[in-house]
Amino acid sequence: MPGPGDVLALVRAHGSLTRGEVRELTGLSRMTVSTRIDALLDSGLLVEGDAHRNSAGRPSRRLHFHTDHARILVASVDTTHTTVGVTDLAGRILVEERIAPAVSDGPEATLDAIAQTATRLVERSGASRADVSACGVSVPGPIDPDTRRPNEPPIMPGWDGFPIAERLQDRLGVAIHVSNDADAAALGEQRRVYPPSRSLCFVKIDTGIGSGIVLGGGIYRGTDGGSGDIGHIKLAGHGGEMCLCGATGCLASIASGRALARQLTEIGKTADSATDVRRALNAGDPDAARLTQDAGRVIGEVLATVVSVLNPTQLVLGGTLAVAPMIAGVREALYPRSLPRATRNLQIVPSQLGPDAALIGLSLLAVDEEYSSDAVNALLTPA
Repeated sequence: MPGPGDVLALVRAHGSLTRGEVRELTGLSRMTVSTRIDALLDSGLLVEGDAHRNSAGRPSRRLHFHTDHARILVASVDTTHTTVGVTDLAGRILVEERIAPAVSDGPEATLDAIAQTATRLVERSGASRADVSACGVSVPGPIDPDTRRPNEPPIMPGWDGFPIAERLQDRLGVAIHVSNDADAAALGEQRRVYPPSRSLCFVKIDTGIGSGIVLGGGIYRGTDGGSGDIGHIKLAGHGGEMCLCGATGCLASIASGRALARQLTEIGKTADSATDVRRALNAGDPDAARLTQDAGRVIGEVLATVVSVLNPTQLVLGGTLAVAPMIAGVREALYPRSLPRATRNLQIVPSQLGPDAALIGLSLLAVDEEYSSDAVNALLTPA
């Protein structure tokens, strides 16, 4: 029989419901529905809106998920910095702060900085530690869904197999949910911007290149967290380009922000990072625009295969280099290499959430886990 957690899941899925609508959807009796809803109201997980009269003239109140019931800590570790924030249960960012530690600083220093910053931000948001129900953390590498640990990450020296969740849980005292950064951003974009989408692929083009896939409203991670790792697909004719993973000919070694910075430097224009390339693009540098569009064409060749396999509705380009020349290059290469049927309903669009996509996705991922039907049923159903 559906428990209170199942009722909460229905309300979250529909946005709001009346008691009568809950009865219709579940088939439960009036008394059972009342018992379930009262338990959710008493726990603070549901709130009731103002009374309104329906067509029969009887007043009813709509039930809503209480998104201020608790707070979620979020932290996105990147190749150049880390961003830490506090959200409500709807994924709305209340406060956030960019801090210096990056993935290259190693797990110990980076996670210590996250814990210290998170504690400070909780206070700044007006909440207390008791208000925090979970924390979501993303890193730029594969995460094994079973162990919740980095699984042979190509650009994360010192992180392989590191117990991120356990270490942060010791510091923060709440459940920790660990994700790949592109996966988290993909979920944020799908839930916040494209909720009806059945298939969305998010491609992050920054220091490296990675992608996240959302199918049927959930992240697709693959067997051991390696799905979407397109940056290390080997391309013919580029065998001499060394990648950070130690191999040659990877897509990231040819078309990433790091690769573009190297290419600009080779023609006499100093650039050390994706941020420097973006700065040159913003200044109207024609060489930066040309090289970026060329990189987009190479990425588009790879994405033509991705589109043919996944048949996504949205191909969302994010990261520092998701700019007009890059998007134009992707389009130029992708469409001629794909069947018209595969691209008939395809939207190739820039990220709408920008650098906050991963933080929002992490929050929603944590909420899905902490307030799942099973979790709430276990919490509110008497033994």
